[in-house]
This record gives sequence, C-alpha cells and structure tokens, in this order.
Amino acid sequence: MTTTTLRNLVVVCGDQLDHDSAALDGFDPGRDAILMTEAAEEATYVWQSKRRIAFFFAAMRHFRDAQRKAGRTVLYNAMDEGTPPDTLAGALKAAIARHDPEQVIMVQPGDWRVQQALETAAGETGIPLTIREDPHFYATIADFEAFADGRKRFILEDFYRMMRKRTGLLMRDDKPVGDAWNYDKENRRAFGRNGPGLIAPRARYQPGPVTLDVLRLVEKRFGDAPGTLEDFSEPVTREDALHALEDFVTNRLRDFGTHQDAMWDGSSTLNHSRISAALNVRLIGPREACDAAIAAYEAGAAPLNAVEGFVRQILGWREWVRGLYWTRMPDYAGLNALEADRDLPAFFWTGETDMACLRDMLTRLLRTGYAHHIERLMGMGLYLMMVGTRPYAAHDWHMGLYLDAIDWVSLPNMLGMSQHGDGGIVGTKPYCASGAYIDRMSNYCDGCRFDPKQSTGERACPFTTLYWDFLARHEDRFAGNRRMALQVRNLHRKDAAELRIIRAQAGKLRGN
Repeated sequence: MTTTTLRNLVVVCGDQLDHDSAALDGFDPGRDAILMTEAAEEATYVWQSKRRIAFFFAAMRHFRDAQRKAGRTVLYNAMDEGTPPDTLAGALKAAIARHDPEQVIMVQPGDWRVQQALETAAGETGIPLTIREDPHFYATIADFEAFADGRKRFILEDFYRMMRKRTGLLMRDDKPVGDAWNYDKENRRAFGRNGPGLIAPRARYQPGPVTLDVLRLVEKRFGDAPGTLEDFSEPVTREDALHALEDFVTNRLRDFGTHQDAMWDGSSTLNHSRISAALNVRLIGPREACDAAIAAYEAGAAPLNAVEGFVRQILGWREWVRGLYWTRMPDYAGLNALEADRDLPAFFWTGETDMACLRDMLTRLLRTGYAHHIERLMGMGLYLMMVGTRPYAAHDWHMGLYLDAIDWVSLPNMLGMSQHGDGGIVGTKPYCASGAYIDRMSNYCDGCRFDPKQSTGERACPFTTLYWDFLARHEDRFAGNRRMALQVRNLHRKDAAELRIIRAQAGKLRGN
C-alpha cells in the first residue's frame, strides 16, 4: 500500500557511504529519499566475523544519522527494529511498493551479485533503475576498457604510468618526480635482528552510543560467528576516518616505504595506514589519501619512496583491480587455472596451528579484521595456494574476515594475485616461495618448531615442503614462464629420491 510518493529513491549500500556520492546529486529533500538496509543476506552469504559485520552496520548507521542531520529522508531498515527484509532486493521492492518512486538511483555497487539482484528487483517492479558513474575512483570502467583495448602487454605498471600522467600525481613536466616511476626495489627491506623499533600505534576510536548498539546487536544475532568484538575501535564515521588518515601521514608514512613488506610477530599495523576499510566503504576518498601523502612529501615530512609506494597502491593497484573486476565478471569468479580442489584448511578460521607465522597472522586477523598486504599474499595466501585450496573458497574466506574486503577488490586480489587462479591476468607468475622468504622478512621462524631450511622430516617447514611439491605438480605449466625459470631449474637439481619423500610429506599436508 502506497503511503507517500517519491520522485527519486536513492539506494545506498554499505560500501557506498560517500557524503559526496553521485547518487545524491540533485537530491531534493522534499521529494527524494535514501534507502538503506541491514540485510541478513549481506551478513551471512559468506561466513563473516563479528567485527566485519559490526564495522559495516556501525558505519551505515552513522552515515544515516549524518544524512538525516543534513535534512534528508533516510528509509533505514535496522536489523534490531521490526522485521527488516532479508535481502537488499527485497528491501528495494518493499520501498517501491510503499513509496511508488518515479525512478531508483544508485552508483555502481561493489559486488556484481548485488548489482544483478537490484537490477532484477527494479525490473520486476517496472520502475527504472539508473546506475550513475562513481566519481569516487580516478578512472571509469570505460577508461580501463580503453586502456586494455588491443593491448599486447597487459600489466599494472603500464596502467599505473598512464594514471600518473593523466592525473599529474607525482609528476613534473611530464616526467615522474625523482626521475623514476617506481621505487619498489627500495621498499622490500626486512627490519633486521633488532626489529621495527618504536612505531607510533594507530589511532583508536572509542565506540559511542550508535556503535555500542550495533555491538550488542551483533553479539546477540551473530554470537556464533568467528572473531571477537573486544576492543572495537575502528573509525566508523567520516570524521574518525579523516583523523585516521592524518594519523598515518603524520606518524607512520615516513617509514612506510622501506619496510612495507616486512613482518613481525605480534604486530598488525607496523608502518601501514590501516585506512583501507574506511577507504573501501567511502568514508574517505582516494584523492584525499593521495593528496595528503604527496603534501607530506612536498613539505619534507616523508621520503619519495614511501609516498610513491603509497600512491601506487591507490592510484595504481586499487584502480587496476576494479577495472579488471568489472570488465571480466561474471566469468572471472569461476577461474581456476591451477585446478585447485582442496577445501579451506579448518585452522584458517581458528588460528590453531603449530606454524608460528600463520598462528600469529590468523589470530591477529580474527581479533582485528586486518593484515597487511605481505601477510595476505606471502603468508596466508601463499599457504592456501600451495596446499591447493580452491581459489573461490580462499576468496570467500577473505571476504568473511577482512574489514576492507569488498567483492571488486577481494576477488582479483585473492583469486588472481594470491591464488593465481586466473592463470596470469593479474600477475604474470604465481607468488610461490619457501619458508626462507618468511624467515628473511620476519622473526617468525626464530621460535617456531619448524625449520625453514628443512623440507622433510618432523621439523620440516610446511611452507618449504609445499613449495617444492607445488613446483613439481605444476612443472609443465610453468616451464615456459621466464619469471619462473630459476625456480624450475632449482627443482630440477633436486634428487629424485628426495623429491619423492618431499611429495609424500606434502601429500599429508594437503590431505591426500
């Protein structure tokens, strides 16, 4: 039954909390309304941690309150009020039936699944759905398609250089500042025996009444979900997110570059920004982040290698994976180039393992919803790839535990770069390494019962055992990959009898 008639019904999803959203362009408080929904489906379609659910719901409620304060009508379906629809599509249909809008407006969602569901729901009601271009990003999907069209060499570096030229970021007279496009070689150092030293801890944000209500809801409704809500101190408002960015630029950016690939026992943040979750739900924008870092460089407060590395993650990698996602879905989600067929190891939901590195990484992830990029790629992701986990299962796990995981960014990162499931679209080689890499880049191996130098026997490091088995299983596949040539040659130097023992031990690790 219709109670009010609207001109525009503006749908805002949980990852679209942009106060300057294009969906709100031309918004008339007298004739338009915003629709937001805490949908059970979005909290359960993959098994998610309490912390992830709470982060999204708290950020959504704060956005709702800010919009109402600005004089806009927000039709908000809260999970602890009444009987809200279970799905976003159901919420849209109900709002259309009640308010009979002339059209539905939104910016492109961060999930192909969600876009399809909302398009179908709107189509069934006969109300037109307009999906506006999202100016949050530097590049449009059409920009990416134009870049990719007819290109023989399809790599991130080319895209990144194009984006630098196009935006003028870290450019001077059509040349890169410092006369180098990329300072990656300077950004791979370990901390050394003395460790990271004193690093300013990240800023923490005390939950207010709105967030505390969400924490109680999540504990009651999702009490069996993994993880914990203890010490919940995430930035869930725009003001706190901007402060988190400022905190990083002021206190950790200057040392971010050199040691951005380093790991250390018990340390989640180190010199990293921890703004990815706020960035991916649009509490802050990529331009704000890049401009703040570049301003620090220009003021002499941060070195070029740190600032370029940070900008490359946002202007290069973040834009690159979004373009890949939207130009290759839905087929991309089904790719499994390595024919991996194992389920996710059960201990990835608990952290209960004798491997010191994975125990620490997983325990911290379950507690905080965060791990930095090398822990994801060369720690947890590396193990999953070498043990043969189905790439989409790895993606589902990533979506369930990380606060910053949205489908458009998670799928290319996990299925593509981490698991090499796309066969080389994202990365031209699989990121495979033995326990020696973890030993070199961290202190995890110092007190671990496993020895990264051993590949067989009781003290063999599972990473090292699985590394040789992984190369042997895929030797034919990688034989023609020049970036894998050295690793394949090293495999050929292995004694056949030793390799048989390695592979038998790897088979036990893989569950054969």
